[in-house]
Amino acid sequence: MDQIGVIGATGMLGKPVVKELLKAGFAVKVLVRDTQKASKVLPAEVTLIQGDLKDITKIETFVNQVDTLYLNLSVKPESRQKHFQPEREGIQNIAKALEGNTSLKRIAYLSSLVQSYQGVNGFDWWVFAIKLQAVQIIKKLPIPSTVFYPSTFMENFTVGNYRQGNRIMLAGTSEYAMYFIAAEDYGRQVANALKLEDDQNYEFVIQGQEGFNADAAAKTFIENSPKKLTIIKLPFGFMKLFGSFTPRFNYGRYIIEALNNYPEEFEAEATWQKLGKPTISLQKFAQRH
Repeated sequence: MDQIGVIGATGMLGKPVVKELLKAGFAVKVLVRDTQKASKVLPAEVTLIQGDLKDITKIETFVNQVDTLYLNLSVKPESRQKHFQPEREGIQNIAKALEGNTSLKRIAYLSSLVQSYQGVNGFDWWVFAIKLQAVQIIKKLPIPSTVFYPSTFMENFTVGNYRQGNRIMLAGTSEYAMYFIAAEDYGRQVANALKLEDDQNYEFVIQGQEGFNADAAAKTFIENSPKKLTIIKLPFGFMKLFGSFTPRFNYGRYIIEALNNYPEEFEAEATWQKLGKPTISLQKFAQRH
């Protein structure tokens, strides 16, 4: 089975994907800044390689050891536009490291479905601009590519954007349904996608079985979770006001505006036919958490 190299393996979405890649029989190597920390959160079967996206030489060494490269990168909520961004300078460095590389069979990238809200209703956010540019860089590489465009992950109710202690934090009015997906289901679809043995370029929309707006999803989650949780809903104006004070609040203000207003439609049927249908409902996910 092929060697899969993962950059971005230790976070909320990286760990479940690594787990499913191992289950599928792949050998997994990951590039991490701190191997000691990574060893505490990743399975023992994973090979840890010390490196950083700022170091092109280490990226070159890493990609020369793997058959497929999977990227799970993001903009940290507390960061600023001027900072080094893995999805901007990091991907640019990966592209440079791949110049002349003839051994890598495929590059795969976790993007976002809601990034398509960029430019709609005058919405303009540098984070989405970075994500859109990253996709274009990857598509232009002389290597077959696979890009995943997921809806909102259920993990946002456990460790992600919606969760603050024992509270589920909402803001503004959620206008459209989102097809929440569990990272475990997504990981299985990634594994199935990387089993495809051809040189085609693929784009997959990743969505769960049922659509909920944010309010209905939060209600469903707390009604099924064994933990005692409460929903706190803030006026969107509160987010806009506090967004001017800290980068983290500013990030929250923009991502909530996009999620509340992006007219998501169900588009994952072709993905399900190719990669398998998700099995975890929001209710089932909540019962585990």
